[in-house]
Amino acid sequence: MNKASEKLWNGNYLRVWIANFLLYFSFMLLTPLFPLYLSETFDADKQMIGIVLSGYTLTALLIRPFSGYLVDSFPRRKVLLISFFLFFILFIGYPLCTTLLMFTIVRTLHGAPFGAATVSNSTVAIDVLPSSRRAEGIGYYGLSNNLATAISPSIALLIYGATKSYNVLFILAIIISGFSFYCNYRLKITPRRLAVRPPLSLDRFILIKAWRQGLCIFCSAFSYGVISTYIAIYGKEELNITGGTGLFFMLLSLGLIISRLTGSRTLKKGKIVENATMGFFIALLGYILFTGIHNYFGYYVSAFIIGLGQGHLFPAFQTMFINLATNDRRGTANSTLFVSWDAGVGVGVLVGGIISEHYGYHTAFMLMSMVYAAGAVFYMLCAKQNFIKERLR
Repeated sequence: MNKASEKLWNGNYLRVWIANFLLYFSFMLLTPLFPLYLSETFDADKQMIGIVLSGYTLTALLIRPFSGYLVDSFPRRKVLLISFFLFFILFIGYPLCTTLLMFTIVRTLHGAPFGAATVSNSTVAIDVLPSSRRAEGIGYYGLSNNLATAISPSIALLIYGATKSYNVLFILAIIISGFSFYCNYRLKITPRRLAVRPPLSLDRFILIKAWRQGLCIFCSAFSYGVISTYIAIYGKEELNITGGTGLFFMLLSLGLIISRLTGSRTLKKGKIVENATMGFFIALLGYILFTGIHNYFGYYVSAFIIGLGQGHLFPAFQTMFINLATNDRRGTANSTLFVSWDAGVGVGVLVGGIISEHYGYHTAFMLMSMVYAAGAVFYMLCAKQNFIKERLR
């Protein structure tokens, strides 16, 4: 059977695609406004905001390796549904928090089901894809969370601008995450035959042979964590942009959409390394532009360029991780990818908050660009050749 005759957008793939979109949409609906919410509601300073918000990513980071092991060792649908249900339930805690400590606890706990849900959902997505169209499908699958990550903050800022109510956003996030669980509840997949579980070892939790690719993703995520978390408060305090942050994320979204669509076609042709290289250097240009030009032009144009780069980069690297793993290690490969991403975002949010508190946003954004540049250099000198040498398919 040729590629053209194998259906990419089958029913199960559509369900996990939509579930992933709604998962990230509900998550990102609150993320860009949390710094403002913590500042206005609990009078938290920049450093404390960074510490509180990094707890979510830290918990997700800690659960990722175990999620990969569970997805590879137990029925994937069951792991998937449990993680999505817990992700939905914990959203209810946010509007009930009356102190900063309570908020910190709920936010930190929320990272665990998010980490498990993203690993299990992406692994199931790969399972239900035709093998001959897997690289193409991974590219389109990633579009779901990229779209949500870029579009949701814009919608959140519009809603908040119209209502001036955080509770409206909390309720909306609860409803959307509930629909996300329902989409996966309707999955119709044949239970796979579970292999005999080997003795526990580090390699069952982390795809060690992909550590170079993981370091590249860490650098990319560090930079994205800084800019996505502090862009709203930076625009308000430094550039007097009170309603334009939504446009920043819309332009980022546009760049992601364009590069995802074009990148999926080139991934279909096997151009994984080329996509990753292009993504790194396009996004680097965007970060340099944002760091070097502190006005409306640098603010908005850089958003589009960063989106273009990230849209090429992430699916190429996810394909690398999958191609470095055997079929029974797909969960571990995905968890390693997300561990690298979460570690980068968490460190970026934490370090960005500390640097901006003591040295200002300009210094934090300069560090952001330098870390991204280091990741690009490491990829060209080390990770690229390692993948070409070690890939299994």
